[in-house]
Amino acid sequence: MPQPSLFSQQSQGVTLSEFNARIEAHLNGKADIQNQWVIAETSDLRLNRSGHCYTELIEKDSRGTTIARVGAAIWANTYRDLYHKFLRATGQVLSTGMKVMVNVTASFHRLYGIKVVINDIDPNYTMGDMARQRQEIINRLKAEGLIDRNKQQPWLDVPRRIAIVSAAGAAGYGDFMNQLTGNPYGLQFYTCLFNAVMQGAQTVPSVMAALGRINTYADMFDCVVIIRGGGATSELNSFDNYDLAATVACFPLPVIVGIGHERDETVLDYVAAIRVKTPTAAAEWLIQQGANALARLDELQDAVVTAVRDTVASAREHLAYFNSMIPATARRIIDTNRLRLDNYAASIPFAATGLITSQRTRLERAAERMGESVARTMQREQQRLQALSDKATLLSPLNTLRRGYALVRAADKCVTSASQLQPGDSITIQFATGTTAATVDEA
Repeated sequence: MPQPSLFSQQSQGVTLSEFNARIEAHLNGKADIQNQWVIAETSDLRLNRSGHCYTELIEKDSRGTTIARVGAAIWANTYRDLYHKFLRATGQVLSTGMKVMVNVTASFHRLYGIKVVINDIDPNYTMGDMARQRQEIINRLKAEGLIDRNKQQPWLDVPRRIAIVSAAGAAGYGDFMNQLTGNPYGLQFYTCLFNAVMQGAQTVPSVMAALGRINTYADMFDCVVIIRGGGATSELNSFDNYDLAATVACFPLPVIVGIGHERDETVLDYVAAIRVKTPTAAAEWLIQQGANALARLDELQDAVVTAVRDTVASAREHLAYFNSMIPATARRIIDTNRLRLDNYAASIPFAATGLITSQRTRLERAAERMGESVARTMQREQQRLQALSDKATLLSPLNTLRRGYALVRAADKCVTSASQLQPGDSITIQFATGTTAATVDEA
């Protein structure tokens, strides 16, 4: 006779314990739910006082919606082994929100219900997922043209005003400052610490806030240094963050990143202008820029000294050459000028004779021209004088009187108008020949 199905209709009800017993008998021992590797994401992971670890394994679709969920446990003795295994391989502590591949066994207890027990974990899967997420961020930064943006920021030859993003009191910050201030070249740097949380959930907002404060005073600094000493690789996960990386990429000052150990690598290393391995290496890089500048100054100083020495040596050679040439040159100049002087002396009599003859001829010609000019002038003046004489004779009063006119005087003054005379005035009338006296009877 066939056995009824687990969920077939019963003519009479069964107890819950009997029902759970049927589920237990149906599930427990099934090979397909024993030691199965399952890919999931951890959620709400926690430890109790007994050392047992409890979590939920969930699965999300492409939109982030949870489509599967089951409670799981890692018993204390197993958890201790898995904890160290996972930490050694990934550098991270198993925590909420991680993509994992775990070996699980499902069982059903009639009193406690279904339970999934985690037996093992594959750290390589989680490491691959972390690397995938980091690569996705890097690819996005490349696609947006941000990956090399900070590398294009101009550098001063010797950056000395340093804005530091680090945790006050951290060993990495102390190493950086000791290296910088104790440099063997005596270089002086001006530093300002912008304190930030450098591990844990507050790392990203804290570092971004510090960068925001630096940006406010960007003209007071030459560059920014983000440093953090070594530690567990899991503590560096915060630096694999897109928003923080984009902020560094777009920062208006060049950024130096020195985070972790030599083996560590974060997304910030890809976008920073300069990536160094440790905080100490960041200080060494800055010191080396100053050392390079000092070396260039030394080279320039040597070049200047060499050029001056060469110039002086060359000048001395020229001076010696000229000194050796002076006597012969002077004798040659003297002889040449003496010859020219003799030639001039010999030519003076001929030149003087010719000049005297020429000037005598000019003088004779001038004398002739002067005699002719004087004769013409005397003739012209004689003619003008004769004309004036004729005019004077013509205008003479005597000639006027001869033509029948008379000259009337009263009180020795010539009378030109009858209004000048009064009845009874004595007058003298002058004719061409002789004068007569008269008295005015009526004016």
